[in-house]
Amino acid sequence: MLALVQYSERDCAFYVASLDLLNHFKIFPPKEVMVTEKAPPIATNDQYTADNIQVLEGLEAVRRRPGMYIGTTDVAGLHHLVKELVDNAVDEAMAGYCDRVEVIFHNDGQCTVRDNGRGIPVGVQKQTGLTAVETVLTVLHAGGKFGGGGYKISGGLHGVGASVTNALAENLIVEVVPDPSAQGKKHGGKVYRQEYACGEPQSKLKASPLKDDRSCGTTITFRPDSEIFETVDFDFNIESGRLRQYAYLTKGVWFHLLDERTGQEVNYYFDGGIKSYVRHLNSGRSVLNQDPIYVDHEIEGDLIECALQYNDGFQVHEYTFANGINTIDGGTHLTGFRKALTRVLNDYARKNKLLKEGDQNLTGDDVREGLIAIISVKLPEPQFEGQTKTRLGNPEVDSRVQSVLSDAIAQYLEERPSDGRAIIEKATTAARARDAARKARELVQRKSALESGNLPGKLADCSSRNPDESEIFIVEGDSAGGSAKQGRDRHTQAILPLFGKILNVERARPDKMLGHEAIRLIISALGTGISTGVEAEAESSGAANGYDEEKLRYHKVIIMTDADVDGAHIRTLLMTFFYRYMPELIANEHLYIAQPPLYRAGSGDKVEYFYNEEDLQSWQKGRKRKANVQRFKGLGEMNADQLWDTTLDPETRTLWKVDVNDPMDADKLFSELMGDEPLHRRRFIQANYAEVQNLDV
Repeated sequence: MLALVQYSERDCAFYVASLDLLNHFKIFPPKEVMVTEKAPPIATNDQYTADNIQVLEGLEAVRRRPGMYIGTTDVAGLHHLVKELVDNAVDEAMAGYCDRVEVIFHNDGQCTVRDNGRGIPVGVQKQTGLTAVETVLTVLHAGGKFGGGGYKISGGLHGVGASVTNALAENLIVEVVPDPSAQGKKHGGKVYRQEYACGEPQSKLKASPLKDDRSCGTTITFRPDSEIFETVDFDFNIESGRLRQYAYLTKGVWFHLLDERTGQEVNYYFDGGIKSYVRHLNSGRSVLNQDPIYVDHEIEGDLIECALQYNDGFQVHEYTFANGINTIDGGTHLTGFRKALTRVLNDYARKNKLLKEGDQNLTGDDVREGLIAIISVKLPEPQFEGQTKTRLGNPEVDSRVQSVLSDAIAQYLEERPSDGRAIIEKATTAARARDAARKARELVQRKSALESGNLPGKLADCSSRNPDESEIFIVEGDSAGGSAKQGRDRHTQAILPLFGKILNVERARPDKMLGHEAIRLIISALGTGISTGVEAEAESSGAANGYDEEKLRYHKVIIMTDADVDGAHIRTLLMTFFYRYMPELIANEHLYIAQPPLYRAGSGDKVEYFYNEEDLQSWQKGRKRKANVQRFKGLGEMNADQLWDTTLDPETRTLWKVDVNDPMDADKLFSELMGDEPLHRRRFIQANYAEVQNLDV
């Protein structure tokens, strides 16, 4: 899903489920100040002695530096606590001992994760002298995934998951019903329970007779620590998307999410696995091969599963997983897939005379246009880059994936020659269009402001050349641009006016997109170039990505449009462009949206600004004197001072930071709402019309 996170002194967060088309926002509570334990006093002189060295024992290091273990302390970090527990349940499922995983958000702010696996061992761990339950929950780098025979394949290899959740929880309760066939008959018919607070045990692990009919497995209920997290309000949509992904990747396992706060509930179960996932992601598109190419094969102890399907679009989406972990930065499994696909399609095209003798081979970019592919590998000893596990490094996986996929793709094309011909025709058309796009991109680059010294269009640049302090406002029209130019801070704020609605890039090839004047102005002003979306053989050949972060002239790119339907539409078109052709801008937290006020109200010298009708009405209630109210139909109606006070001034303005919670869902949403099929938009509107707010009719 696409998300907008507010970036201002108000410190409020917004979750956007509908790309602004229906103004469907979920507002999170204001952030709390993170409180940590005070460090021992450090000498104020220049001495550096043994007294300056601190030793953090047990889980203290996690509480002192939570970001090292969960990335952030915002809503993403909050859900990472849930993820660590679900990962453990999924490991049980991949081992063949679990087929049911449940997550519950309780009314009191707690969360429960339950599985029907073997249960955490309840016996004493010899090395620590503690029960295995307490060891797993209190000792970093402890678990059954270090080659001890507990798991052949797992995603959690560092042994920090459950202990990190425990460390960052205000309170946690673990209940284990052991599987007697795995843990011994003496533990059968019992439930083991232990309580914790901020990672510290508050009781011993106690056994009692099992008085209900629950199955064996592990149940952990915890309350996140509000002194550590900016919000402790779990988001149903984030968790729902994640559990759906788990269900696709672990076929045959049932996932259940219940939100007691709202009554929302979802169940996920897919026998088709990632093949069903690819169909789901392509559901809003016209596909070339009706049946996805699918392979599920074991080679030298590695399980390789892949599904791919072509559509008539221009974007490329490759999603990779290793032991159920989303490796968002790819790795050797992705490299092997790309090599296999490019080689097999070129061989097929040559063999069937679909490429002429004098034609150049199709590139990786060409053969992947319109592709949706999921590559999932399961390895006994995966080598991830860091605790975040964003990239797979096993060198042997490259050749193994190549071997398995080359045979499977070649066989599919031979058995379905009509699909093969359609795929090759699309690739050759892509090659011609890419050549035209390359020439258009080179023209844009030659005209770049950085290279020519001329300002693109009506850009009013800032005087600073420090990208860290520079920001550019992309505004709607001459009128708003004029007020913004007068009211801005000329040292750090640049203004780029656009005229009319830009091209919907979701429905246009890259060459047509680069021929659009407004888009060329944006590319020239930012200075980075664009991503093709298919960085072909960059890893193996050293080819550079078209987008160059080092050349970004402004580290805040701010979309500032009118607070009406037309403004929302322009904003959405711009977001579509940035998402498709400058995704790094979003990933590196450079893209923002300004929120101008809708109303100005007051009497005399006292003036208030309001961003919605409800706040205005609330303010007016109980007032003895009638206030003068002005509704801004557009930014052009605001003078320079008003625009500075409300929208430009870093001390008072409200900005939304654009972020992506679930890339797969975001991609599907863009495709359905901005693509060629009106049916999908109609269905979306029918499903969400009741939640429309502030619709300007």
